[in-house]
Amino acid sequence: MDETRPSRTALFEEHRPHLRAVAYRMLGSITEAEDALQEAWLRYDRTDTSEVTNPGGWLTTVVSRVCLNLLRDRAQRREDPLDPGTGIPDPLLRREGVVDPEQEVLLADSVGLALMVVLESLSPAERVAFVLHDLFALPFEEIAPLIEKTAAATRQLASRARRKVQGQAPAPDRDLGRQRTAVNAFFAAARTGDLDGLLAVLDPDVVLRSDGGAVMARHTVVLAGAATVAGQAVLWGKLSPFARPALVNGTAGAVVIGDNGRALSIMAFTVVEGSITSIEVITDQERLAAMDLSAFR
Repeated sequence: MDETRPSRTALFEEHRPHLRAVAYRMLGSITEAEDALQEAWLRYDRTDTSEVTNPGGWLTTVVSRVCLNLLRDRAQRREDPLDPGTGIPDPLLRREGVVDPEQEVLLADSVGLALMVVLESLSPAERVAFVLHDLFALPFEEIAPLIEKTAAATRQLASRARRKVQGQAPAPDRDLGRQRTAVNAFFAAARTGDLDGLLAVLDPDVVLRSDGGAVMARHTVVLAGAATVAGQAVLWGKLSPFARPALVNGTAGAVVIGDNGRALSIMAFTVVEGSITSIEVITDQERLAAMDLSAFR
């Protein structure tokens, strides 16, 4: 059956939330994800798909191929192949208790910011294999042609990626209240300079990643270990009263707004069994200025 343009548009819009979720997980950039969807639409609009029996699957493949090309372009632009060059990916923000249907689709698998950081360290093929199989349940036989590998090799890529993810980004507590209790304890201890209180809520192997501000925006500065992170938190203690509770990629976090209304940072926390295992901090003023943080002011 020949499709008319209105029906094609409606079909694409029907699948847009899913396609956007795929692109965001692939790219870690909201802007690039939208660009990928636009490119996918252009390809769809000029292609005869009258014989396509699974348009959702076809569109997912197109978006994935666009994202794979973007990931490969990123890898080629890196000056140091040993340096993943990852910044902290774009966060998805909302106030606690506020329902956002669009974000619910994006965060259906609770893809926390710590996991997104780890995804940035994967090779393009590893990322595609892991995202499509582990997060969207596509069979390896369908992913393999996309990355020009056999199904067995694709399975191995996804397995290698999975080990990296599980080792560096453990699944957070599902109980948001438990997460918030740990985050509140962190800010309370930081505010009073209570090192013992900080050590009590931080996992011994906690990792803190920061975008490093404007100069280091493309790279993350990493601090590891409870004592080191607690010492840094004490230095931030004076900012604790300005922390506004937020959901950052579906987990407990904070947006720090100064008394002049200017955003100072976004902080995402991963809480596992009541302890904070990772903290991601965005301080780059250019990035913060580009985000809509009006709900937190």
